[in-house]
Amino acid sequence: MAETKREIERKYEATSRTGLPDLTRAAGVASVTDEGVTELDAVYYDTPDLRLAAHSLTLRRRTGGGDAGWHLKFPVAPGVRDEIRAPLSDTLPRSLAGLLRSRVRDGEVVPVVRLRSARDVRHLRADDGTLLAELSVDTVRAERLTGEGTTAWTEIEVELADDADPAILDAVEKRLGKAGITPSASASKLARALAETGAAPERPPTAPGKPGTAGAAVLAYVREQIDAVVIYDPAVRRDLPDAVHQLRVACRRLRSAFKTYGHVLDREITDPLGEELKWLAGELGVARDQEVLDARLRARVDGLPRTLVLGPVGARLRRRDAALARSARRRVLAALDSDRHLALLERLDALLAHPPLHQDAGRKAHKVLARAVRADHDRLAARVEHALSLDPGHRRDLALHEARKAAKRARYAAEAARPTLGKPAKKLAKRVKAVQSLLGEHQDAVVARGALRELAVEAHGAGESAFTWGLLFGREESAAETTERELPGVWARAAAPELTAALTRRAPGYA
Repeated sequence: MAETKREIERKYEATSRTGLPDLTRAAGVASVTDEGVTELDAVYYDTPDLRLAAHSLTLRRRTGGGDAGWHLKFPVAPGVRDEIRAPLSDTLPRSLAGLLRSRVRDGEVVPVVRLRSARDVRHLRADDGTLLAELSVDTVRAERLTGEGTTAWTEIEVELADDADPAILDAVEKRLGKAGITPSASASKLARALAETGAAPERPPTAPGKPGTAGAAVLAYVREQIDAVVIYDPAVRRDLPDAVHQLRVACRRLRSAFKTYGHVLDREITDPLGEELKWLAGELGVARDQEVLDARLRARVDGLPRTLVLGPVGARLRRRDAALARSARRRVLAALDSDRHLALLERLDALLAHPPLHQDAGRKAHKVLARAVRADHDRLAARVEHALSLDPGHRRDLALHEARKAAKRARYAAEAARPTLGKPAKKLAKRVKAVQSLLGEHQDAVVARGALRELAVEAHGAGESAFTWGLLFGREESAAETTERELPGVWARAAAPELTAALTRRAPGYA
């Protein structure tokens, strides 16, 4: 069973003769206890081309110390990593292998570096004996396992204790700095070992295309979204907050970019990819839509006076959510573990390696992107105006949902063009996002009404009162009507002619 630990630490340069200052003079530190020396032996694994190291991931199998086992570390922020641990075994545990799948694909990880360290540990404690941080002086010997090369160094590592105030790290760093001890230039021991033995990983290439051209601009955005797909795959597997939503958004942004910029990237190549992205977003959507619906219904129930909650309303909601959430979770993991998903990742890589540049790819980015953004905005205008021309009811609900999809595409188009078009694209994206959000609220009310009707039928069949479900149904009808009344005004701001006209005025400093 894997467990996760948030690791917050800082590393410092040291030598075998480096002496530590009196750390009890650091604010908050009352005592420093010597915990002795531990011998650690860790073998780091990666793909032969060091794909994990290129993205600042580390995978190791370590013996010695109190946390022997397999450790997989994901970067969170500078100096902050999530360490996922699994028990010691001869082979890579499946729980960790799945988290690496979006990067390793069908390949395998092999031993690349062995680090043997003598760790001299000290505990920094508060007045009441609470552990604040662990400081270690590590004497490290590194050996490349995929070629020749050895190196050695000494470093100081200060790791924040669980639930301790991060300010203690600043206080300790201040004392170390006064003693001439400076932060390490390497983010990790593995990075330093690779660099000093001549095995540094290759960095991902920048997007091809001549600078200032539409091809370069669009491919830079496409690469960002493909990177997001790869990054959020393990986050979804770990069930991190908002991970499903972010992965789904990356799929949608990519698919929209392929459609919007079809004169830059050949749609004969990108349309089939778009269909696969639609499939993946759909599999994710089951889980995401359930998250949104459950949160909405719970908030609606919580907002009612207790006198209006008749019957086991909360219990029925919890049972429904638990059953649907389990089913959605299984569906998401099955999709990520499928050969189809793996094939999609490979095809996205191939697109970046050999981009299908089309007729406008070599033209100036400013003109091509502005024209594409205006086209998507015109498409949105047509859908909004059509929806507003319909009488309230089912047909209008469907038309407003189609307008919402067009709003997303128009917003994504403007966001993709922002590095090229500057503030006009940013302003347009903001106005269109307001339209999208309002239409999203309308669609959520429509979906909620369907769920509430089902809940009312179930409650009635079980002999329970359906009063509360009917009351909530009425409130969702009212919420949808409110968004429809607000839409013309919100749309008028997004439809202002000067917004799209400004796209053609090239901003200084933009391509």
